[in-house]
Amino acid sequence: MTTPVIASRRVLGAVAALAIGTLTLTACGGSASADARKDAKGGDTGSATTSVAEVVISAKDGSTGASINATGVKVSDGRLTDVKMTVPETGAVVPGTISADGSGWKPKEQLERGTKYRITATAKDADGRTSAADSIFTTVSSANSFIGTYAPDGGTTVGVGMPVSFTFDKAISDKKNVQSRITVTSSSGQKVVGHWFGSQRLDFRPEEYWKAGSKVTMKIDLDGVEGANDVYGVQKKTVTFTVGRAQVSTVDANTQTMTVVRDGKTLRSVPISAGSAENPTYNGQMVISEKSLQTHMDGSTVGFGGEYDIPDVPHAMRLSHSGTFIHGNYWYNPGNPPFGVQGTSHGCVGLRDAQGGQGATDGKWFYDNSLIGDVVAVKNSPDGTIAPDNGLNGWNMPWSEWTAGSAV
Repeated sequence: MTTPVIASRRVLGAVAALAIGTLTLTACGGSASADARKDAKGGDTGSATTSVAEVVISAKDGSTGASINATGVKVSDGRLTDVKMTVPETGAVVPGTISADGSGWKPKEQLERGTKYRITATAKDADGRTSAADSIFTTVSSANSFIGTYAPDGGTTVGVGMPVSFTFDKAISDKKNVQSRITVTSSSGQKVVGHWFGSQRLDFRPEEYWKAGSKVTMKIDLDGVEGANDVYGVQKKTVTFTVGRAQVSTVDANTQTMTVVRDGKTLRSVPISAGSAENPTYNGQMVISEKSLQTHMDGSTVGFGGEYDIPDVPHAMRLSHSGTFIHGNYWYNPGNPPFGVQGTSHGCVGLRDAQGGQGATDGKWFYDNSLIGDVVAVKNSPDGTIAPDNGLNGWNMPWSEWTAGSAV
């Protein structure tokens, strides 16, 4: 998962020009006057000693709330010759790059929130005359900004059920303003719609599963976008991921079997152990959101009273936020009915496995053949259907209801 990035309100200010000869710097964050520039360009009144190069630092001197993404330097009628950015409190230098044509400069890395910086910049015009600018400013604070943690990460390959899911670190009151600055498109041409689950989660999906092999692009343009009163975004980036082959695995709680279908062809049917009558497995379409070769499962963390505490559960794949997994099971009680006969779990879907995850087991095979974003659909369980926001499981919501939850 990524992390993300969100920006601040951009406060643009012109900056000062330094006259050659007198070497007098105008007010920080200001600009050379129109008359001075006119004189330098051969106007009626004057001296051609003033540089026509105008240096502009995007963060005005003395400002707070500067962008952590878009802060930089621009020059017109000249070329930048030197730019230095520092953290005054520590003296640390922030590396940056002047563009090849000398017209701009930007930091190499995203700036930190709530940090004071100083930029000094000089430029020369075509006649070699120098201009300069200086600005001391503070970037947007954590208290006045929001960030969205999103899944999936850029560059990954995921299953056809993987939604785009944002979780914001602060409540969003202007949902329309925020959602309108996030666009999700697919090379398949499928229509993609966002849906809000409360004030801090926004998911995007098409009406049907993504088309196998498609490319999905999300453009995040939240830098400076107000999401709540005096709380602004600081993220600006484009993320692309690939949808892999189409795999949907159907668990039938009646027959205690799972049938794995990929691109329309059955790969394998395997015996499973779903939830017991007392602790049935949810019905519905569930998306694999995490994969762990081995994980610790303690029933007390999900509302059970110490019925189990297994430190080394193999081949575990999460299906819900509330603790539903499909995983390997090596501790299966020989006194219980065998896999494929009767469900005995506490709500998870168990597969035959070996301690340490070794050997050619059903658990290892399924793990090796699964992607984040693959769908595991459970049917014929005595339990109800899983809630759409319990995990990445919005596919259990009718399309009309999904689109009704969009703010745009």
